[in-house]
Amino acid sequence: MTEKIRAAVFGKEAGDIHIEEFDLPDLKPEEVLVKIDACAICTWEQRIYKGINKVELPFVGGHEMAGRIVALGNEVDTDEWSVGDHVALCMIKPCGSCFQCKTGNEQNCVHFGKDRKVRALPYKGIGGLSTYFIATIKNLFRYENTVPPEEAAFSEPLSCVIHSIESADIRLGDTVLVVGCGIMGMFHMLLAQRKGARVIVADPNEERMKLALKLGASFAVNPQKENLKERVKEITGGIMAQEVFHTIPIADAVPVSIGCLSNKGKLVLYSSFHPDKPVSFDPGWLHSSGACIMGTANSNSRDFTEATRLIAGGIVDVKPFISEVYPFEKVKDAFESACKGDKFRVIVKF
Repeated sequence: MTEKIRAAVFGKEAGDIHIEEFDLPDLKPEEVLVKIDACAICTWEQRIYKGINKVELPFVGGHEMAGRIVALGNEVDTDEWSVGDHVALCMIKPCGSCFQCKTGNEQNCVHFGKDRKVRALPYKGIGGLSTYFIATIKNLFRYENTVPPEEAAFSEPLSCVIHSIESADIRLGDTVLVVGCGIMGMFHMLLAQRKGARVIVADPNEERMKLALKLGASFAVNPQKENLKERVKEITGGIMAQEVFHTIPIADAVPVSIGCLSNKGKLVLYSSFHPDKPVSFDPGWLHSSGACIMGTANSNSRDFTEATRLIAGGIVDVKPFISEVYPFEKVKDAFESACKGDKFRVIVKF
């Protein structure tokens, strides 16, 4: 191919991100060429930019992306796939070989990672912050062209929340507590509500709590102003929450989330933790209450398919979470803005 690929590359120093250009290789028979239209900046990439997450540099980030198929290898099934198809991409790839992958739990692949090298780029990384992407069909999820790519790029984070919500098995009429009103907390609130639950959100950011209430939360609690456990007890008549989703990276807050659980309740530790340190809980309480403390991360193909359908079908409206959109040429400005921590998602548009 004579086309070039341009990619945003994290350099050797914190705060260095610049655009480089490379030759675009020919497609293999089973491969698909996707023109990336939009890529959201996740907190994971923000931590690379700031030098917190350690990866092998140079590195090409970007894993919340959407685009269009512009070329197909000659072995791709043209009854199923066509040039022009709009697709979201799932590129945080499981290995496909380990026990977890072989038993249908690819989201818990023991070799799961974000630092593998992708085709067409000379550096490691997921590669979504680039103009073109070479993938295989197993990594592509077609969506109806009813939403712009800036919205379709939310398929990946929404898919992870779908897996979290499904793992908790919310029942009709349950009371759900979502700790944190960042974008992942908001997605948990929206999906729990659609599962038929009454949702309490907790966050010290008053503006985000107002938005959560506007979008369907039943109650909002500022834990810096109120005792969260006592407020949940009051709302539920002493029963407490059947499901608690802990979506903030603060380990010291986990015991507070535990304290809001009902007997037989489930606590889902959704967020990664920074710093990651041990927390304490009473094993006697866990024994007698029958409660469950579980973790969830990533998503599988079913979750991703559901995410694209929810967004394209207008069932989950992600527009309130698009804080800013930057052109690719201003990718450094996009990262500087995203790293301020006062936004949901900053989108890079190609």
